[in-house]
Amino acid sequence: MANTEQDGPMTPAAPFDPAAALAASKHTFGEHGGVNMSIEASTTFTVMTAATMPEIFAGQRTADRDGCFLYARHFNPTVYTLGRELAALEDAEAGYCCASGMAAVSAALLQLADAGDHIVSSATVYGGTHALLRELLPQKTGITTTFVPIDDLAAVEAAFTPRTRVLYTETVSNPTLVVSDLAALAAIAHRHDAALVVDNTFCPVLITPTRFGADVVVHSLTKYINGASDLVAGAVVGRADFIARLMDLHTGTLMLLGPTMDPRAAFEVSMRLPHLPLRMAEHSRRALLFATRLAELGAPVVYPGLPTHPQHALMRRMLNPDHGFGGMLTLDLGTRDRAYRFMDILQNQHRFGFMAVSLGYAETLMSCSASSTSSELDDDALRAAGISPGLVRLSLGYTGAVEDRWQQLHAALVEVGTLDRQNIGTQANRTGTPS
Repeated sequence: MANTEQDGPMTPAAPFDPAAALAASKHTFGEHGGVNMSIEASTTFTVMTAATMPEIFAGQRTADRDGCFLYARHFNPTVYTLGRELAALEDAEAGYCCASGMAAVSAALLQLADAGDHIVSSATVYGGTHALLRELLPQKTGITTTFVPIDDLAAVEAAFTPRTRVLYTETVSNPTLVVSDLAALAAIAHRHDAALVVDNTFCPVLITPTRFGADVVVHSLTKYINGASDLVAGAVVGRADFIARLMDLHTGTLMLLGPTMDPRAAFEVSMRLPHLPLRMAEHSRRALLFATRLAELGAPVVYPGLPTHPQHALMRRMLNPDHGFGGMLTLDLGTRDRAYRFMDILQNQHRFGFMAVSLGYAETLMSCSASSTSSELDDDALRAAGISPGLVRLSLGYTGAVEDRWQQLHAALVEVGTLDRQNIGTQANRTGTPS
């Protein structure tokens, strides 16, 4: 857990190795002694005596304490095990998994805020989250949200009201890559008796929000954690009592709204977790290399690993060792037409990557955020979030030879007029690969 120096920032008490924590959590046997956990495909679970069932319903016997399972929408052994593994990865007490990242976000917020309560949120969040906060929750529950620039701490604090229950942010904002000062935000939230909820989808392994005071961490497992773009899933991690509240038979949002994760999906995600640190390191290595070269050429690139990024030093202080600054970078090409042409060239001419939403895949995925993953925001909200019509978000993959990929990216930028023509090979050799 994190500690707080008087009148100073919250910093981790000791270095944290998420890969080691994950490895320790996974050192369990399958049902029949296998090296992998078993898939429990049952939707309902038997009891040995009739008196046991009412005790489970009453909460007197639990999966965590007694190994008693009731029904797959409540707890499933395979899904439960994945939740424990993700909790270890995030240095949290407990976790549970669900059917999507939005299910995780929605369930966490609805558990923390009641009708008429208030949320303070970063102005720049994933489009689905923005729609949930700005439109759905006010209409259906009376829960309102004030959106603020998350890097303006005075504006964040000024937005709080007596009814504020949650401060919501993304570790690194989607898509503008603004880095949240998690320790400072936790201090603000806790001064107002509110919870800090952090979406850490962009930064698994890289940053551990609980160590800077976050109360709840949510993930879209669809992205980096799963890594194969073949299933949709989400997770909530935090204190054990909060996870128990989410699964309460009477008032638990995950339990009663029913976004259940299939145990087969849980097994698939669990099998890919050991490779996550290796994948994140390579995503980061390539992103830093390309961002550094682009910056030297004067391209309109944003990447937290560049010293010119406004929160570069902040992110460096928060990083766990050895995994880099992540695989996300942006290029602002000014206009939507130029952005579209750039992506068309990369996909259809160079086979550099795919025009697709989502992120964290082995191949590069690219999208024009204002007209895709942030299209839920109206023009005013887009301006407030700093998302221009020509902003291209790139989730850098790790396939293909690095120098071949660099030449493809460079050539596409030259063709759309963002960079001047020059000797690509000379530039690549001169710049080298950052360590």
